[in-house]
Amino acid sequence: MNAKKRSLKSLPGSATRIIVFGVVQGVGFRPFIFRLAQRFGYKGWVKNIGSGVEIHIESPRPADFGAFLKAVQNEKPPLARIEQVTSRRAPFLGREDFQVQKTEQGESFVFISPDISVCENCRREMNDRRDRRFRYPFINCTDCGPRYTIVKALPYDRPQTTMAGFKMCSLCAAEYHDPSDRRYHAQPIACPTCGPWVTLRHAKTGKDVAGGIPRAADLIKKGKILAVKGLGGFHLVCDPLNPQAVLKLRKIKDRRTKPLALMARDLGALEKYVHCSSEEKKLLLSPFRPIVLLKKKNDIQGIAPHLDEIGIMLPYAPLHDLLLENVPLVVATSSNQKDSPIMKDEQEGIGRLCDYILGHNRPIQMRADDSVVKEVRSRPLFVRRARGYVPYPQKVPRQLQSSHHILALGGELKDTISIYKNGYVVTSQFLGDLDEYQNHLYFEETVRHLGQLFEVRPFCVVSDLHPDFHTTRYAQKLGIRHLQVQHHYAHVLAVLLEHGLSPKTKVLGVAWDGYGYGQDGTAWGGEFLLGDLQGFERFAHFEYIPLPGGDLAAKQPWRMALAYLQKMDPGMLQKADWLNNVDPKKISGVLAMLEKGIQSPLSSSCGRLFDAVSALSGLAPPENEFEAEAAMRLEAAAVSRTAAVYPYKISSGKTAFQISFTEMIGNIIKDRERGTGPSVISTKFHNSLARVILDVAGRARQSLGISTVALSGGVFLNKKLLGRAMSLLEGEGFRVLRPVNYSPNDESLSLGQIAYALARLKAGESLIP
Repeated sequence: MNAKKRSLKSLPGSATRIIVFGVVQGVGFRPFIFRLAQRFGYKGWVKNIGSGVEIHIESPRPADFGAFLKAVQNEKPPLARIEQVTSRRAPFLGREDFQVQKTEQGESFVFISPDISVCENCRREMNDRRDRRFRYPFINCTDCGPRYTIVKALPYDRPQTTMAGFKMCSLCAAEYHDPSDRRYHAQPIACPTCGPWVTLRHAKTGKDVAGGIPRAADLIKKGKILAVKGLGGFHLVCDPLNPQAVLKLRKIKDRRTKPLALMARDLGALEKYVHCSSEEKKLLLSPFRPIVLLKKKNDIQGIAPHLDEIGIMLPYAPLHDLLLENVPLVVATSSNQKDSPIMKDEQEGIGRLCDYILGHNRPIQMRADDSVVKEVRSRPLFVRRARGYVPYPQKVPRQLQSSHHILALGGELKDTISIYKNGYVVTSQFLGDLDEYQNHLYFEETVRHLGQLFEVRPFCVVSDLHPDFHTTRYAQKLGIRHLQVQHHYAHVLAVLLEHGLSPKTKVLGVAWDGYGYGQDGTAWGGEFLLGDLQGFERFAHFEYIPLPGGDLAAKQPWRMALAYLQKMDPGMLQKADWLNNVDPKKISGVLAMLEKGIQSPLSSSCGRLFDAVSALSGLAPPENEFEAEAAMRLEAAAVSRTAAVYPYKISSGKTAFQISFTEMIGNIIKDRERGTGPSVISTKFHNSLARVILDVAGRARQSLGISTVALSGGVFLNKKLLGRAMSLLEGEGFRVLRPVNYSPNDESLSLGQIAYALARLKAGESLIP
């Protein structure tokens, strides 16, 4: 033993040990390091470990390895994201070659890549008759293919994915073990000989149907509804230009007016129907392939009624490319029954929703919907963050980092969960509304999956302040330290954490949405919060207005219009043509509620103001089929070029400024009586709200020196309002922050809750279970 030590010490040369942390597993990082070592003439090894990738390189001559480290950063594979690189001197071992070693098991905290669209190299091979994977719908390599939806555990190796049951043939195995090959250590590697295969079945009988993907395309053209299995679940697919097929699909999904997403073969297939900017094209063509909301050019009946945008994505799985060869445009909507999670297995009842099933036998470990984005001022605005972006991590500023693990559960609607460990937050995919039982099971499934995947042992759990949310009750049952944070403060904190603000940097947080449980027990929603990561105070808010019927007020916009009119001349109701489709008995009942103050809780909600104005403008349906339908119709109408605004009033309250829109409502009614169209009314309304933000921000700057404004909450999914507000604020010298990598809606609550818990831990507060 001593002789061996002496011989190692006597060996000349240099060596270093490198740990690379980040998204470095499942993205071709080890073969990249292998090739890099060969280029530099270094010996040693590389392997996956629980905390990333470990590299040992050595040279028989003195070397500082600086050029190698620089190349690691600058030439990394396209899907790799390096968060940290550490290196230290190591013993020179006299290695004779460079090897990719077997993964080292141990405590895991390493990031996994999201699912990535098929790359151009694979697409080219799939269309090459000479290639052995010609027209193979599961072609992939280290630069593309499934990741998050197939992984069971980390480190990311084939036995820990749903590909474990597919034994590689000799040709695939040769590619897998050849460092010069693009599929070197590509865990989902497969071919027609040894990999998954596609099946086409009749949905009702379960019998196989001959013809495969070409036959499936023919069935779509004949008006049939197909369930097509992708990366994160099934799509329901039909011909969008066949009104009968679209109507049939809407009946199956119980979706009367909610927009349906489309998948286009290529950019050429969508240009007839939508406008597409250069930035929007970049989003469509990116490896993440989200659904992008694009402005209509020519409407397609029944796809997105009453709205001015259509959601379109490009193919991201090889199967999609093959299917769309002969059908250039299809509806591709999530295969779920109303308000339930996307289905990932045929056994979940997919046959009830379609005529035929185009499935395959590669299991999906974690279901994930398609992501949905808009482009605002050349940057993405997430409507839904899921497939393609999850589970990319969010780094936490050093001043907030803690050694404790944290679990945050979000809110109730549009929920996500987040975990914190070792200075990073990982936020789950969109989970839906937890008042639906299947979504609650999905929520629990995701809590378990992320906890196991990243080996998180939470020191504390964080939930919303609302006492009756499912997430609050779930947190209480865990038996660990439980923190609760006010809904709108969490919205603001999410923006501060994403943009890396220091804990003591004060901002004016503008948090506008439909509902959040307030500290005073009322329903908040039109909030201006002055604060930082250490706390907040309510600087201003919308005037409290009753919600006649409680939750029904959010479903039936005309109720909110009546609520805003209660202080005005009752005679105005006699000319209210916007009430023509409402039962007079219901109107009388709501007016009685308002007069007596029964079943009408008070709210400062911005979302309900949108509902009221949409109803008064004659745009809102009698009842919303989906959340924010009335508000989305109002946004779609705001196409006038007028710069006019409606009057509003800001007054000093006991603890905060209050903003009244009573005069605005009166002027909207007068505009209607004068014959002013919905387009002008909506545009003036949007202009007015943007002006309110600037007005309140000006007061905060004048009195307190606040020059940074953070915009968050579901209302800021409104592209027109967000754009106007940012332009006004920046024009007056304010720094404006808004979510870029996350959605401003309730999906971001869990991220803000993590920030809250970290700030409490840093402040040294006692967290008692």
